Amino acid sequence: MIDPSAAFQVPAQQDEGPNGLEPLLGGQLREKAVWVDESLCIGCRYCAHVATNTFVIEPALGRSRAIRQNGDSTERIKEAIATCPVNCIQWVDFEQLDELRAQLAALELLPLGLQSSSRRRRIMALES
Repeated sequence: MIDPSAAFQVPAQQDEGPNGLEPLLGGQLREKAVWVDESLCIGCRYCAHVATNTFVIEPALGRSRAIRQNGDSTERIKEAIATCPVNCIQWVDFEQLDELRAQLAALELLPLGLQSSSRRRRIMALES
């Protein structure tokens, strides 16, 4: 029979800090984070169809957003980036994410597919 208290007699390993190779929810930490510049996104949904665990279409604005950095494999995310017709998805340093989020929050983005108040409405004249 194994004595459960034996686990407490083993010296603990010293944590050397993160090195970028630790398993994180079944994967590995990446060197870069994926970022969607929502101000450039046209809402085509290609990335969300390719990398379904990383990208989602934000319902209020209709633009893509990276919701999980470890949702899909690096190859799958690269494929999603390649499908973007406006190149609004990019790899950035993790340290840049807070600054990029602040810049995005400062923008006034209009929902895609809705008429902008700054555009003049086209009215078709009926011919008599």
